[in-house]
Amino acid sequence: MKGKVFIVGAGIGGVEFLTVRARDLICTAEIIISDALVDRTLLDLAPEKCDRIIAGKRGGQESVKQAEINQMLVEYCLKGKRVVRLKSGDPWIFGRSLPEILALQDANCEWEVVAGISSAIAAPMLAGIPLTEVEASSCFAVMTGHDLERLPWEAIAQIPTLVILMGTNNLARLLAKLQGGKSGDTPMAIVRWCGRIAQQVWTGTLADIQSKLPDGSLSPAVIVIGEVVKFHEQLSMQGERSLENFGQSPEKENFALQGKTILVTRSAGQASQFTDLLIGLGAKAIEMPTLAILPPTSWEMLDRAIADLAHYDWLILTSANAVESFFGRLQKSGKDSRALHSLKVAVVGRKTAEVLANYGITPDLVPVDFIADSLIDAFLTGNHVLTGKRLLFPRVESGGREILVEQLQQHGAVVEAIAAYESGCPEAIDPLALEAIQNQDLDAIAFASSKTVRHFCLLLDRVVSRETWQSWLASVKIASIGPQTSSTCYELLGRVDCEAEEYTLDGLAEAIAKKLKT
Repeated sequence: MKGKVFIVGAGIGGVEFLTVRARDLICTAEIIISDALVDRTLLDLAPEKCDRIIAGKRGGQESVKQAEINQMLVEYCLKGKRVVRLKSGDPWIFGRSLPEILALQDANCEWEVVAGISSAIAAPMLAGIPLTEVEASSCFAVMTGHDLERLPWEAIAQIPTLVILMGTNNLARLLAKLQGGKSGDTPMAIVRWCGRIAQQVWTGTLADIQSKLPDGSLSPAVIVIGEVVKFHEQLSMQGERSLENFGQSPEKENFALQGKTILVTRSAGQASQFTDLLIGLGAKAIEMPTLAILPPTSWEMLDRAIADLAHYDWLILTSANAVESFFGRLQKSGKDSRALHSLKVAVVGRKTAEVLANYGITPDLVPVDFIADSLIDAFLTGNHVLTGKRLLFPRVESGGREILVEQLQQHGAVVEAIAAYESGCPEAIDPLALEAIQNQDLDAIAFASSKTVRHFCLLLDRVVSRETWQSWLASVKIASIGPQTSSTCYELLGRVDCEAEEYTLDGLAEAIAKKLKT
């Protein structure tokens, strides 16, 4: 198979700033070679078997040499791989794309460039600064803050609006050059980490901006200079991405997790609804696959049950994985949801009910408490007769919910617990998650099942000693979705810092927000 290299603009931050084309390419990549500044959550979109390489440049820091990057692109392409070279912003705007394309051309490799949203455009917009305005600015120029001596400063000073990338390390020299042709009263702004939760904006003039800045590096930042900066205060109320006003817009929900970083343990290969929920609350979410959903050792028992569904009175589904596995096998047998017309369906959890709804079925019974052990109470309080009733219970092959099975049997039900899927531990820990744990960059770790806790510990045990990784978690809050998960947290981690009052993902997010607020 012939390989191809896609040089893709990653935009300015999270998934919401990707083009549809860029997202599609990341989701189907075999190899991703990424810039250092690319948001790590974008890499989570890639397939589980995709190799992720952080090779990009970050000013002043050690990085892979350009020649080595060129060589990697060529070698992977010649091996027939589908390669995504992921670059911050847009590949053609200070993206150093030309050397890579020339190397690919010399090797007769197929390549394609995919545009991205540049910080040169996005940073002013997200700070409420229009680059052009009829009265204030009829044009603008974008430049880099490197190689200042080579630029025609007298001509540059005449341009109404200037956008300068990578210029904060040379800010003093840059201001001196501009004040030779622009008034010291000229408004300017510095936008740091545009589009991220950590975005900050400083405003002032050419004469006084330095006195308003904090000590230390401001990188990565975009400098905007010109009369249009005066619009910042008036136009910065943009709701979700407004920097100083996060959570203050009356139309928006408060960003209860603004600036917090949460590690989300989840199933490998599954999109995380919980991650989206946390991001919506202002958090940075890092996903760590801790469950690999696998087929059972044999489909024989489930296929036999599906062939004789009229034999059962109830179908019991206690997880989204059980729903997907059962209906996947149902469809494989040539049937659809109409085959369940003679059964009643009981589910545990809002998420399970939502997944079931995708197949056009509304459950007949959902416990008020979203835990499997409360299902028996729901049967009894709902006056559902269990004596002599046959219950089909597709579940994980390795077992679980034994108390539920025993209680149903004690009330006279005939329960057939059948393997519908298996959940195993991934082969290796996600490198981005490991980096965050090692660097102690986390505020909390969220667990939504006992198995995610066990596999989390197992994955770390494979890397370092338990004593070492437990020391990394000393200041990290442990968050649990409910009592069973909490029990496993106490067993293996020694503590639980917060537990959801409502045993749902919404409840877990609320518990984390309350804990991190104190």
